[in-house]
Parts: sequence; structure tokens; C-alpha cells
Amino acid sequence: MPFRFALPTTSSFVFSSSFTSESHPSLPLNASTHRGVVRDALKKYKRLPPSSQAPALPSLVSSLNTYLPFVFAVDAGLSRASQQGEEISVVLTSTPAIEWRPTISGNAVPGREIPRTRIQSLEFDLIFTLSVLGYAYTLLARASLHPLYVTSGAPMSTQERTTAITTATKHLLDAASVHDYLARRTEGLSATPPCPDIAQSTERALASLALAEATLLAVLKDDPYPAVVAQDRNDNDREWMYKAPEIPKVRAHLFARLCLAAADHATQASSLCQSTRGKGTSRLDEDLLRYLEDLRKTSRAKACRFFGIDAEISGQTGNALGWLRCGLQELGIEPREAKKGLSLSRMKKDWSERKEDKKIERGTNWGSDAGKLEETRVIEMLEVKWTKINDTMLTQAIPSTATLLSGLPSGRDFHTIKSYQPPELPKQSLESMRALPDRSDDDGGDQSSSDDDEKTAIAAPDNFRSESRSYY
Repeated sequence: MPFRFALPTTSSFVFSSSFTSESHPSLPLNASTHRGVVRDALKKYKRLPPSSQAPALPSLVSSLNTYLPFVFAVDAGLSRASQQGEEISVVLTSTPAIEWRPTISGNAVPGREIPRTRIQSLEFDLIFTLSVLGYAYTLLARASLHPLYVTSGAPMSTQERTTAITTATKHLLDAASVHDYLARRTEGLSATPPCPDIAQSTERALASLALAEATLLAVLKDDPYPAVVAQDRNDNDREWMYKAPEIPKVRAHLFARLCLAAADHATQASSLCQSTRGKGTSRLDEDLLRYLEDLRKTSRAKACRFFGIDAEISGQTGNALGWLRCGLQELGIEPREAKKGLSLSRMKKDWSERKEDKKIERGTNWGSDAGKLEETRVIEMLEVKWTKINDTMLTQAIPSTATLLSGLPSGRDFHTIKSYQPPELPKQSLESMRALPDRSDDDGGDQSSSDDDEKTAIAAPDNFRSESRSYY
């Protein structure tokens, strides 16, 4: 975790072909230039191998944040709104012709790229651009968390671990803020979105998803058990020779309620995504739907584990083991004593663990199970330890899972989503754009070709002709 989004790519677009500004004549030119930079950054990002994409994310986010004030200025000018005390006037001269390639819509033909979506509205183009920003923030959070799960190098120190989790949490909350803004912005739209990627229900779901993942990170920051399990699998760890792993007392009951809140947000996100029904590109991608369901299961399993830790601290080892079995049940894992000898499900689980470890080492599609594997390892480690104690010392009865799960409390939220503030151009930039443009508007993009480039003709006024090549 977090979810590994693929970033959409877009065609080139010349603002001067569809918009003119009497108050700021150079605004369309500047908007085209910076949009070309974003398009080029997305194209280059897509061409990189998966293991090399994470270092390119900061530059991509910077390009998006530089471009957004210009497109928000054009959007404000269409309604003759003001920025920095200056009224902006923009007139629509022809219908925009823009294309984006969705990435979280379902695919009508498995194994082939999702068809491009044609957009004839600046509003939907802006929504797509902001969605890319939200995806990029989530991917930055993934990049920050990746070192926590790598077992081929030296273990991270406590300070390094805390810094990585704090950074990832910030990125996830930024993503939640962007998606929440889009969900509120699209509430009043009368036009039907061209694809599920930018539907109002999808944006609301993605905001809930980012909030759920940020809530789990608030727990992970003070949860010592995943680090102990990772340390035990790390061949480069030598600390065990002279120092036992430190497992401090945790606020188990509070953490359990935070995990239940994360499960509630994941459930809400899954429900919103399931509401986008249909076939092929009219519904959302199965990988995203599966991830949301796995995140819900993982969150509830974590809550059960922390209720078990709370019971074990109080000396109720029987109840603690019962809660661990509740956690395994939520994850869909059979308890160790359920089957003796060889078990097909156990063999499948061991194979999945080795496969996930290889993904982590390669830095590719790791965490696609929303942390189910990691949580299973932690619960099984505690189950072995507490079973030995209960069998040899305390011999307490283990209650049924149904009895324990019937008494689950409500969740407790930890984070709140801050309102996203659309960026505005500085006053000096607005004043400079009152001058006439000093060159033609060619979108500033890279006109180079590639094997799957295709020519896209752009509708333009009579005195302006443009033809550009797009790769996306």
C-alpha cells in the first residue's frame, strides 16, 4: 500500500485555438506552454521502467503545480471572475478538442490499453489534470514507504521509519484534499462525465481511500510489530545477536478504533466505486475494486489484532487468541490448527509470500494486496507466542469469533481532510500577461514522434493552423 495508480496521458492542446482573452492576451499562450510541459512529463514518466518512475515524481508534481494556476485563471476568466484584484476576461471561440487516456476505468478488451477519451470541455480537462495530481501524491506516498518493506538492506532506524511514515501521511492527505475538492466541484455539473475516472462518485471514493490509508499510517507509526516481523526476515540484521527486539506498550484500544475508522472509509470507497456499474470502460478497474476490498479486510484484521493485544496486556490470553482468530477470519486465512499436515491454502499462501517479497525487492507492483500479507505474518507470529503461553501457563478458554465480533465498537477518526485551495497566479504574472503574445502558440510540447504516436488535428480559428503529434 498505498494503491499503485497508473498516470493518465493526454494529447497536445493549444488554448489559442479555443480561447481568447481581451484583458490578458498572453494568458492562452502561457497556459499552452505550461500544459505542454505537463504533457511531456507524463509522456516521459510513462516510458520509464517501473523501478525508475518514483524518482521522476517530484518533477512531475512540480510541473502540475506550475501549470494549474494558468488553467484556473482561464477558467476564472470564462465567468469574468477576478484574481489578485484583476478581472480576467476569457471568451470561448470554439469547442476544445482534447483527449485523455483513462487508467482506472475497466478495459473492454483485456490485455490492451484503454481507449482514449475525447473531452470537449475545459472543466473536464481541469478535473483530469487535478486527478493526475492526486494520483501523483499517492505514488509519492508509496515511494516514501517502500524502504520500510525492503529486507535486502540494513534495517531502518526508528527515526528514519518515523520520517518516512510522516512524509507518506502528508502526501496521502494532500491526495485526499485534491480528490475531495473535485468531488465537491463536480456536484453541480449537469454534463455527464466522459469516463468513470472523473465521475463525482469516483472522486469521493478516492478521497475516502486516501483518508483510510493515512489513518492506517497513524497506527503504523507507533505499531512495533510489522517492524519486528520485517527485521526477523532481514538477512542483513545482526541486532538479534546482542539485543532482543523492543516491543513497547501501545495504546491498543485507541489503535483498534482507528483501524475500524479506516475500515469504514474503505467500505465507503468500495461502495461508491461499485455504484459505477456497467461493462468495459463504463465501470472501474477490477484491480482498484479488489484493492478496496482487501484494504477493508486488512483494516478490520488490524483492529482485531489490537483488541487482542489489549486483552493480552490485561492477562486475558484466551480472549487475545480469540481476537487473533477473528483477524485471520477477516483476512480469509485458516488458523494453523484447522488442518493438519499439508494444506493447499497454506501452500498457496507461502507461494504468495515469496512472490510479494520479490515484488518488494524489485520495487514494482508491491502492496497490491493492501497489506494483507504483512498483517497475516504479524498475527501468526503473535498466535504462536500466545498459544505457547496459554497452553503451558494460563490455559484459558478461547471464545468464539462470533461472540467477539458482535461487540466491536465504532471507529474513531484521526485525520480531517483540509480544503484544497485552487492556486492563483501572482499579481506580477497577471500584469505581464496584459501584453500581446510575442510568439505563436504551439503548446510548448515536444513534437518528437514514436512508434505509437498519432497525429491529432486541433480545431482552430481561420487565421491559425496547428498540427501536433501526441504520444499518450
